[in-house]
Amino acid sequence: MADPPPHWSDAARWWGEFCRACAFLTRLPLAPPPEQAAAPLAEASWAFPLVGLVVGLVSGLAYALAARFHVPPLAAALIALGVGVWLTGGLHEDGLADTADGLGGGDEPEARLAIMRDSRIGAFGVLALIFSVGLRAAAIAAIGAGGGVIAALIAAHAVGRGFLPLMLRAQEPARSDGLGAEAGKPAPAVAWTAAGLAALIALVALDFLPGFTALVAAAAAMSARAVLAQRQLGGYTGDVLGAVEQSGETVVLLAAAAWAM
Repeated sequence: MADPPPHWSDAARWWGEFCRACAFLTRLPLAPPPEQAAAPLAEASWAFPLVGLVVGLVSGLAYALAARFHVPPLAAALIALGVGVWLTGGLHEDGLADTADGLGGGDEPEARLAIMRDSRIGAFGVLALIFSVGLRAAAIAAIGAGGGVIAALIAAHAVGRGFLPLMLRAQEPARSDGLGAEAGKPAPAVAWTAAGLAALIALVALDFLPGFTALVAAAAAMSARAVLAQRQLGGYTGDVLGAVEQSGETVVLLAAAAWAM
């Protein structure tokens, strides 16, 4: 039997799921309704690219404002990245650093996971952050124009988050506790809705050919990091999801910069 058509009550549920995704991925003061607060995050993961759109827009406006006051492009790019880190609480950067330390410092999956739990940052984590911030800042500065930067940041943040539900769907958690395991497994329709929204946002923001190039490159980079985590850890963790997001975000910005040159 066919699914019933959407009802106005669905809009309230969708808004609550968007708020739940915002509450997890950002510092925005959007709390989900009490009846949805305890639901698995995976149910709301279709909204990840929309949260990314918001983060990218705010970061891009920060760049445009800095450029308006004649701040040099590289400095304006770092300001935009700083605003994004503040807005998200450095959630994905923290995951990138922990994942780099674990994969770089452990010989066995158990040892790697133990290193990733350690709140201290090591040499591999520091280097990963340096390269991540450096590549993104250089790409943003190369794009230069405020409107182009806003579009690129919207696409990058949407794609980096929007493809994560597919990873949640395709793999199993590397351990039974932690954010990765607690997120749950999204339904196929939820995962593909997130990916579809991310692709649509990128294609609209960057135009078709640059957007398509960025999508293919991001999918390849994020898949490669996910496969590495599967081989080295036996699955994903919350930190791995953050590292995968950073891969997608960085590659989309690099692709947008290449088309802008």
